[in-house]
Parts: sequence; structure tokens; C-alpha cells
Amino acid sequence: MSGTPLTLAPEALSAFAAGLLEAGGFRPADAKKSADLLVWANQRGVDSHGVLRIPRYVEMVGLGLINPAAEPKVVNEWGAVALIDAGLAPGASAMEQVTDKAIEIAGRLGGGFCVGRNVTHAGAVGYFAHRIAARGLVGIVMTASKPLMAYPGARGEVVSSNPLAIAAPSEVAGEPIVLDMSTAAVALGQVLAARDAGRTIPEGWGIDAAGRPTTDPAAVQALTPMAGAKGAGLSLMIEVLCSLLAGNPLIAPALSGAAPAGFNGFVAAIDPGAFGSRERFLGDVRGLAAAIHGLPPAEGTQAVLLPGERGRRTAETRRSGIPLARGTSSKLKELATRLGVTIPEALQAA
Repeated sequence: MSGTPLTLAPEALSAFAAGLLEAGGFRPADAKKSADLLVWANQRGVDSHGVLRIPRYVEMVGLGLINPAAEPKVVNEWGAVALIDAGLAPGASAMEQVTDKAIEIAGRLGGGFCVGRNVTHAGAVGYFAHRIAARGLVGIVMTASKPLMAYPGARGEVVSSNPLAIAAPSEVAGEPIVLDMSTAAVALGQVLAARDAGRTIPEGWGIDAAGRPTTDPAAVQALTPMAGAKGAGLSLMIEVLCSLLAGNPLIAPALSGAAPAGFNGFVAAIDPGAFGSRERFLGDVRGLAAAIHGLPPAEGTQAVLLPGERGRRTAETRRSGIPLARGTSSKLKELATRLGVTIPEALQAA
């Protein structure tokens, strides 16, 4: 049954997640980084990119799709540009290195660009955009993967739901403006979350094997692009930036019947001070935020929010506990039993 979600304290959920990943083959440091990323998403209400991903990550280790022993390394660097080959390392650790390399270059040159190839599922890319903004930099983060999404005029899966995040720092620590979006009408994880929760999905999220719109999450064969051709075109160009620049194409080989490995990621870190006054930039960010906040709310709306604010508000309400769908908690308990990991008391009682 779907039932009432179970609630677990963030610290307990992080420890449980790290324990599952470590028992599933991740090294301790990578397990912690991955758990931090997943629980960060859960705290902000993005359950589609949270701990429900853990059973699949463990499965990917067994299938050789994640190499927990991999050591990402810089294979090319020229001026403000660097390329890292992650060797199928866990996505959180790999994208953290790609992000930190872009930050390091920006510290020297005012702007840094790093592409990572052969990373694995990187979760909520807004996490890495936040990491850049916390250093006072503007961040742009994208990732590319194999076909998951429809393309106008074609049948089946053609492009991916490649996500994009853009973050701008603010004068208030921990409160950047952050856009974090999928190029699909909804991320695949939202469909998985609906399936775990035992609920239907809105029409327009996905199509079935016959190409018909469906509200059954288990019947989704391909996601629907956001804004039709615009979302599909944006996804295609993210494939260019993340995959073709990395020398690791994903879409064209997959459409030709091959099985390309891994994901790719693109990170840009930009120092506002390279354009003039950092203080003026931060003041202008404050002015933009004030202008948006000052708008009269539409009927039925309490406040006009900036990108990222809803997630921060949700994180505040989930400080005392993160709800887990019954389907998700059941799968995590099954995995814990198989791997010999202690199940938190809040989940044992269910």
C-alpha cells in the first residue's frame, strides 16, 4: 500500500544511506559524498533525486556501470579549460572534482570551465551549482546521459532529460538564486517517486510503448520534453557541451544500437569580480531579488518566490524529519537486509 510516508531524521537518513552504499561497494568517502548529495535533495523536497536511487546505484556497481575503485583524473588542461576522465566513478565524487576544478581555475583566471567524461549518475545538479555559489561565483552545471526522452517527430527515446542548473551568489550566505531544471517535462526520478508512492502521474509527463500519453508511472516508456521542441533542442545542445566536447558521445552511438557507458558533465565557474565590482554585482543581485519579491502575488499565491527558495523553505520544514514513501522505505529495507546493514528504528517499526 502507498500509506502515510515514514519519517527519518536527516542525520539518521544520511548515515543509513552511506551505510547502504558502502556495503554495496562504494568506498567510505564516496559513500558519504553520495549520501550527502541524495539527502540534500530529499531535504529540499526533490525526492526524485534522493535516496530512492540507492538500490539502482548498488545494482550499477554489480553490473560494472559504476566503478567504485575509479580515480578521476585531469587528462587535458589548457588555459581556462580542463577535461577530467572519471572512469565511471560514483557520480557525486566525480562531479565534485569537476566542479572544484572549475572553481580552482576561476580563482586564477576569473572563469573556469571543466568537462567530466565517464561520470555516473550525478543526482541533483543544483547541489554542485550551490557549491560554486558558496564560493561567491556564478555557476553553470549540466549533465548528459543516454536516451530517456522523446524528440519531436520521432518515435521512442531519442534524447535525454539532461538537467541544467545556474546559480548566482547573494549577500546572504546560503541563499543563492538557483535555477535547477530538467529538459523533460519532469525528471525521470519524479516518475520513479510516483511509482514508489503508488500514485498516478499527470498526463504530459510521459508516453507509453505505443507513443500514447499515460498516467501510469509503470507504463512510461519515454519522458516528454518540456515545452516540446524547445526542451528537446536544449537537451540536444547539452549533449554537445557535455559529451561531444568530452569526446564521449552518448546519443548518436545509442541511436545506432551501441551501449555507451557513463554520463558526462559540464561545469562553468565565473568570478563576478572579473567583470568589475564584486560588491556592485552582489548589490544588483539583491536589487533583482527585491524587485521580484515586491511583485503583487497573483490570486491564490501567498508570495512570489525566486528560483531555489521553495527548496530552502522545504529544507527548513524537514530539519526534524524527512518523509520517505512506503515504496522507497520498503526497497531500502530489503536492500539493507540483503547487505547486512542495520535498519534505523523508525523504519524497523513499519
